[in-house]
Amino acid sequence: MVMTTRRDMRRITVAAGMLLAAAASAGAGGEARAEPVSLTISCGAIGVELSLCRDGVAAWERTTGNTVDIVSTPNSSNERFALYQQILGAGADDIDVLQIDVVWPGMLAPHLVDLSEYMGDAPAQHFPALIGNDTVDGRLVAMPWWTDAGVLYYRKDLLDRYGHQPPESWSDLTRIAADIQQKERAAGQTDLWGYVWQGRAYEGLTCNALEWIDAYGGGTIVDADGRVTVNNPKALAALTEAASWVGKISPEGVLTYDEEAARGVFQSGKAVFMRNWPYAWALAQSADSPVKGKVGVTALPPGGPEGKTTGTLGGWHLAVSRYSKHPAEAADLVRFLTGAAEQKRRAVEAAYNPTIPALYKDDEVLAANPFFGQLYQTFETAVARPSRATGDGYNRLSAAVWQRTQDALAGRMTPEAALARLDRDLGRLSRGGRW
Repeated sequence: MVMTTRRDMRRITVAAGMLLAAAASAGAGGEARAEPVSLTISCGAIGVELSLCRDGVAAWERTTGNTVDIVSTPNSSNERFALYQQILGAGADDIDVLQIDVVWPGMLAPHLVDLSEYMGDAPAQHFPALIGNDTVDGRLVAMPWWTDAGVLYYRKDLLDRYGHQPPESWSDLTRIAADIQQKERAAGQTDLWGYVWQGRAYEGLTCNALEWIDAYGGGTIVDADGRVTVNNPKALAALTEAASWVGKISPEGVLTYDEEAARGVFQSGKAVFMRNWPYAWALAQSADSPVKGKVGVTALPPGGPEGKTTGTLGGWHLAVSRYSKHPAEAADLVRFLTGAAEQKRRAVEAAYNPTIPALYKDDEVLAANPFFGQLYQTFETAVARPSRATGDGYNRLSAAVWQRTQDALAGRMTPEAALARLDRDLGRLSRGGRW
């Protein structure tokens, strides 16, 4: 575990100042101020995530006199979850405020503080579905910080150059990507690829696979009742289409790509299309970006006439460890960071999607992110990973999904064999739907 610790001298100075002020106030017959506390918060480091967290934490420190150490956790959600399990399972107080994935509240709930008594009316400002997601057995165990759904980035200039519109289906994307890739390579851009995405064997590939399957109308891998539904003709059509990309419109190395690897290729001008989360927009538009002003964003395409536009619901939330020595202060930090002012700052500066509906009508937010109005609808049609139906079994399900999906993508199995094996794997894990 790597910690980024603020200067000890600064902490001593702040603490001493607060104590002296409290003593002076008490000596003058006033009411003594509470002594400052020191907290820890875990933050990710994808893109500008860590610097945004630092800025938000610093603002809270200035208003409270408390200090916060930032724990930089692994970018891989699987590795981060394992770290949390280790810390929380030991009852350790290493981290007071945890940044958790949208699919984790049910799995971590026993180790998290019920925030209801600390949040007041703040939950009513957020998307109800997200508050529902964070409520486990009547306990509000987390607060939404930002939300996500997978979206499609494309090179507007290249589509215009060759007379294409944004794709209306996955097969349309395959055709357009191949056409532009071939013509650009013939013109000298020999390292251009048609489409990049997250193909590494991790949670990101599960998100991509779910989007493909749902777009074709093939279901959500496991239905709301916990029954495994993945082995069906529409899911097969989706996986067959995706497997056709590798080595043709997508580099073979895509099977090692996570979000940042895909963004690196696209933002350097070496891909026509990219699947990623909304955070990549601000980075693609940054002053030093080779593709600044050349990028469009749209919803991921449907599988065909009977398919639908979709995107896996993502996002990260903040929770307070049950083992924190300062739960009230930690909850106050959560309320500050997930509040409207802080979410607006993150949206304007870095295109992080708010979890507060009112911000999607804010003029400054929309000026910085013109596509946010469209994303509001995307969130309403986004597909959730089946974590509620599978409970503690979700991580095992996800591992099986990404393993068998990559088997098909890499050619180790046919798509038919991969889905049949996944169906057996999940049937065994689910014990017939009884996760």
